[in-house]
Order: sequence, then structure tokens, then C-alpha cells
Amino acid sequence: MDFDDRPTSDPEDVIYGGLDDPTHRERVPGLVELMGDAAAPQRERFLACVALTTWGEEAGYRSVIEAAADPGKVPWYEILIDRKFSVDNTFAQLAVAVADSDDIAPEKGTADCRIAAFRALARIADREYFDDKLGEILDRDTVTAVLGDIEDVVERGVASLSVGRPTRFDLATQLVDLAAAVASVDGPQAVELAIPVLSAAAHHRPLVHALTIVHRVPGPEGEQFGEYLMAVGDEKVRQQAKRALEARGK
Repeated sequence: MDFDDRPTSDPEDVIYGGLDDPTHRERVPGLVELMGDAAAPQRERFLACVALTTWGEEAGYRSVIEAAADPGKVPWYEILIDRKFSVDNTFAQLAVAVADSDDIAPEKGTADCRIAAFRALARIADREYFDDKLGEILDRDTVTAVLGDIEDVVERGVASLSVGRPTRFDLATQLVDLAAAVASVDGPQAVELAIPVLSAAAHHRPLVHALTIVHRVPGPEGEQFGEYLMAVGDEKVRQQAKRALEARGK
């Protein structure tokens, strides 16, 4: 049932409806119990975690943090599979849930828990797939708080790419997206993070995603990075980088 007491088969109706209906708090104890019930279906436990996290509940954030501590042992791991890479997609959905709690977490006094959950997710971005979501949903305050963790995970990811360690998804693009998130608070640092990634994996897709940095980073650093992309990219990347630089007035 949704919050208007209407039957619904779409969990999102309940999850997002709860953001605007304070009576969602009445459902919290039951969802906490469901999330911890080892006998319950894995999908239902996962949806309980998503709901609690979206609603800014500490129990949801703590569950996300625990999941990130040992991803392969999470009971709902791989109940959602990405169609492109055939890997787990649950962490991408959990990241969205953490992001969607941005307004309600301060109301509930759980903003610090929200940051801690994002930190836990950022720390595994060199190993787990986030479906192009993590870098885009990190707000400025969160990026500032977890900047050191982003730097560490990009460094680890670059090390993996440099030695040719097999990856189950497009790691280079995921790392570039994190660098692009950093651009909102520290342009030069974003460029410093992105260049080693692209040096290790100068493929079309991460180069295209790196164009976001050109748009976000003002001053000579952004211009020089755009010129770098023109130098290392294919024809399509060069054309897009040229347009990005022209949009800056270069």
C-alpha cells in the first residue's frame, strides 16, 4: 500500500512517497526488522534497505556501510544485474538512495551518517560497479568531506589499470566520473586525478566522460585539460573537446 492507502506493485511509489509523508516513520520499525531477517527474501531485504536509506534513517545508512565493508557477503548481492557488464547493480541503487536522502537527513539528524555511507561507497569504487551514478550524485559538501577517499580510490584504480588487471566493468570511466565530481570543489585536483586514469586507459568512453571536467574547471587548468583531450582522443572526442573549449570562449 502507498501512503494514500492505495494498492501498488511499484516499490518506488512507497519509497519516494515516504519522502513527502511523515507517516513513513510508522513503517520504519517493520522495515528494520525485515532488513535484518535472514529468512526473508533477499529482494525484500534489499528494498527495505533502500527505503530506510532514502528516508534518511540511520539503520539504512549503517546497512549500506556494512554492505560496502564486504560486498560479496551481502545477502542481496547480485539480485540486480547490470545488463551491459553482467555485474552486481545493487550498489548503484544504494548510492542513489543515499543521494535522495539529502533533504530529509538533516531533518532527522543523520546527515553525518549520510556522509559516512557515501564515504564507504566511494572507497569501493575501484572494485564495485556504480552504473555511472556515483560521480554524478555526489554533492559539493559530500565531495569535500570524502575528497581524501576519492583520491585514494582513484589511485588504487589507476594502479589496477596500469598493470592490466582484469576488471569486470568500465573502471576507467567510473574513476573519471569521480574526478569530474571533484571538479565542483577543486578544479586542479580533478585534472590531476583524471590524467593518470586516461594515461592508463585512453579509450573513447572515459575520454568522453572526461569532457565534463573541461566544462566544470575554470581557468587555464580546464583549457589545458581540453587541449590534452584533443591530443589523445579520437576524432569524435577531438570535435567534442573543441566545442567545449569554444564554449569557454577560447
